[in-house]
Amino acid sequence: MLYNRDRNSGECKDLLEFFHKGNVICRLNQHQLQERLQTGKILVMFDGLDEVFDPTQREQLITDIHRFTNDYPEVRVIVTSRIIGYKHQRLRDAQFRHFLLQDLDSEQIENFIYRWHELTFTDEADKLRKRERLQQSIDTSKAIAELAGNPLLLTMMAILNRNQELPRDRPELYNQASRVLLHQWDVERKLLEDPRVDPITIDYKDKQGMLRQIAHFMQAADKGLAGNLIQADDLEKILSDYLKTIEVSNARKVARLLIEQLRGRNFILCFLGADSYGFVHRTFLEYFCAWEFVWQFQQTQTLSIEELKTEVFGKHWQDESWHEVLRLIAGMIDPRFTAQVIEYLISQDGEEEKFSNIFLAADCLAEVRNLSGISTTATKLFEELKGLTNYDLNYYYVPFGEENKLVRNICRQAVAAVVKIWQDHPETLPLLKQWAYSGKNEYLRRAAVLEIARGWKDDPNTLPWLKQQVQSHESWFVRYAAVEEITRLWKDEPDTLPWLKQLAQFDNSVIARGTVVQEIAHLSNDEPDTLPWLKQRAQFDDNWLVRQAAMQEIVDGWKHESDTLPWLKQRAQFDDNWYVRQTAVEEIADGWKDESDTLPWLKQWAQFDDNWLVRQTAMQEIARCWQDEPDTLPWLKQQSQSDESLLVRATVVREIARCWQNEPDTLPLLQQWVQSDYYRVVRHKTVEELARALALSWQAHRDVFFLLKFIVLSNAHEYEQYLAVVELAHSWKDEPDALPLLKHVVQSDEDENVRCTAVEEIARGWKDEPWMLEFLRNCVLNDPFERQAIFEENPRKIALEIIIEQYPNHPDTLSLLQNRAENDSDEQLREWAKKNLEFRI
Repeated sequence: MLYNRDRNSGECKDLLEFFHKGNVICRLNQHQLQERLQTGKILVMFDGLDEVFDPTQREQLITDIHRFTNDYPEVRVIVTSRIIGYKHQRLRDAQFRHFLLQDLDSEQIENFIYRWHELTFTDEADKLRKRERLQQSIDTSKAIAELAGNPLLLTMMAILNRNQELPRDRPELYNQASRVLLHQWDVERKLLEDPRVDPITIDYKDKQGMLRQIAHFMQAADKGLAGNLIQADDLEKILSDYLKTIEVSNARKVARLLIEQLRGRNFILCFLGADSYGFVHRTFLEYFCAWEFVWQFQQTQTLSIEELKTEVFGKHWQDESWHEVLRLIAGMIDPRFTAQVIEYLISQDGEEEKFSNIFLAADCLAEVRNLSGISTTATKLFEELKGLTNYDLNYYYVPFGEENKLVRNICRQAVAAVVKIWQDHPETLPLLKQWAYSGKNEYLRRAAVLEIARGWKDDPNTLPWLKQQVQSHESWFVRYAAVEEITRLWKDEPDTLPWLKQLAQFDNSVIARGTVVQEIAHLSNDEPDTLPWLKQRAQFDDNWLVRQAAMQEIVDGWKHESDTLPWLKQRAQFDDNWYVRQTAVEEIADGWKDESDTLPWLKQWAQFDDNWLVRQTAMQEIARCWQDEPDTLPWLKQQSQSDESLLVRATVVREIARCWQNEPDTLPLLQQWVQSDYYRVVRHKTVEELARALALSWQAHRDVFFLLKFIVLSNAHEYEQYLAVVELAHSWKDEPDALPLLKHVVQSDEDENVRCTAVEEIARGWKDEPWMLEFLRNCVLNDPFERQAIFEENPRKIALEIIIEQYPNHPDTLSLLQNRAENDSDEQLREWAKKNLEFRI
């Protein structure tokens, strides 16, 4: 965030200059830092990508990070971001691997509690009593258990538990945790140190009042709850205005002293740098924001129930960053009003928002301790959730695509919500078992199995039931889930490992056997007979998938054993399945790069393995791991001409472009391949890498513009044209011929996907031009698209969507919608236009 601010203000032009003279606590000499970066013996973390709120600035920052990783390829780089609103594709394209930081699991929570009490208490009896009381509170309260996965909140629980039993609901826990932090915020001490201020008393209720107003101001700011940030001037005004209400003299001076105190030490509020402040954890921002709405609803009565429903819940249920605040409000008001809020949420049309209205309603109902007074509302919500377990889209979609993922997630959330609210109901477990056996789709069956394993772990019938599913369920998807849960939750049972080994050898599902091999390796990696057993599976199992799984587990768990590398080379040479050999090649290159004979060995297999995929993998590894070897580039150029497989040649082209883009002859070489290679597959990869490199290195080369123009106007593959169109719009917008060329594509290209891309890029890049509406209107009325398949994109629809977004109140917008609803030749567009008309009317 600080780097982004300095770059935008012109104080630094790149990351090195930021570290050298930017707004940082400890500056680093630019030249010395560059020397360290070039050696790769350094770790760089870009923390808080989500705190750059402007999408354009965030995209520019990602480009800076990508360029940084290209300039210093040996440096390990970590980028952090909250998951809400994060888009992974650009960093994934830049070879970043993604990890999701999980909450503490039950075993980690128990370990934390044990160690915390060991360090905190000296009296053994008191230690044991308090430790067991905290663990019991977590085990017996769903609300508390849900929060215990957060390390900060778990620490606060442990502190509270020293002197009292923990509350059973979340709002009260937040209240008491905040009181601990408010007690540490020693306002009076700071004021007594300053002789210019009369002695005053600001108790914890006053502190709470100030924090409620600060949180309320922050949620109403431009970035809302997505940003835990307030500027010093705004903070000073809120503090001084509140202090005036409690008749504090010199209120502004007192407010400034309080802010000055935050610069020296973090309390519940903290200094973030660059004259900005925020809550020490966004949990407290959310809690005090919720409390302020409840205060207005209950105490000052300046917020009615209708306003609470429509102005608070109605305006924010679609925004995930608000959900915690809305849940807390539901738990802090009377259940009768919570029921009205839930009824309101159920009535909203949430399909376009992945039914977040229903799932938020379920979260709100879970905040109510006793459902007997609102049973009608609870039953209505239960029926809604049951319906979502069978949700599907009303059109065909490709298996394993985004639509498939959407349907799966909705089903999973619905099942989880039912268990969260009604786990103790006697009909819930039978219902889940029914879904597990005969649910409409395997996502429902799998979700039911997972919830039974996790929610009824202590039931003596659960483990035998799960084993039965592993052995007899018709879906491997469900069997796989059951195996994972048995291994995770019953790993200490004495018969779990023998049962898994028998399953790995004799189960009739290959996928299940491969999965079980992985689970055995994780479960028993310290057992002396595990490695021999895995080698036996890796060498003699009759299925390649099981052999490959066993091989990877051996590398992961026993890499440092002296005979692992020779054994792995043997498998790379003699296994009769190309996929197993390919895996062995990857593991050898990644794990034994520093061995002197690894590169010659890889070159041998890159040339002589009889399967093109194995050769392709070897060449990729050579390019990426031995980029600095002087012989690597000439050797790869030779392979790009001599390998008998077109796909191998294409891969080599891609690796040359990716790893040696700053070499003076790389761009001419790519131009030559684009313009002359007879085989489309090679040219396709060349164009892809050419486009990727443009944004980073070659924007100044005018020859690139003519090369992109050649691709756009030639009879190229649609993907090549797509890449060229995007790069023309992004990197060559100021070129006089760029816009006419893109308009020519919109009017004349035969491929509808290329025309769609050109329309989108023109609308994005020249958004404010006075001719834009007429250009889009012409596309809506005159594009020649004729549907051949249901999944095709219609350029007329793309243009109409842009008009609705950019010109929602223009009179032409409604008339164009009416025209397309009545006259368009594409039935999908007609139906879409009719739905939009209904919404507007």
